[in-house]
Amino acid sequence: QVQLVESGGGLVQAGGSLRLSCAASRRTSSRFDMGWFRQVGRKQREFVASIIWGDGATGATYYGDSVKGRATISGDYAKDTVDLQVNNLTPEDTGVYYCFTDRETGRSWGQGTQVTVSS
Repeated sequence: QVQLVESGGGLVQAGGSLRLSCAASRRTSSRFDMGWFRQVGRKQREFVASIIWGDGATGATYYGDSVKGRATISGDYAKDTVDLQVNNLTPEDTGVYYCFTDRETGRSWGQGTQVTVSS
């Protein structure tokens, strides 16, 4: 599996923004996706956003309904990194954010990073 290292998160005020970064340990395929899920309390893990790369450097992006219009995912294909920015945060955005990637070896997850939005 691919190891993912996340950074960012922490305590943010409502109305503010968060920025998360994720870096993969190694490249295993020229075609893969990277992105984020989040888990709020005991709820099921929820899709946030992802970017898919083919054999080139450009990627299609996808967003979950809860962040659509407020989030931007971007990545560096050469560096195997992905960044997520979510604006206009509310307390409902509080949770643990997990980076993921789907490669030939299957899906890998990061350790998760806590984001707390204070009202």
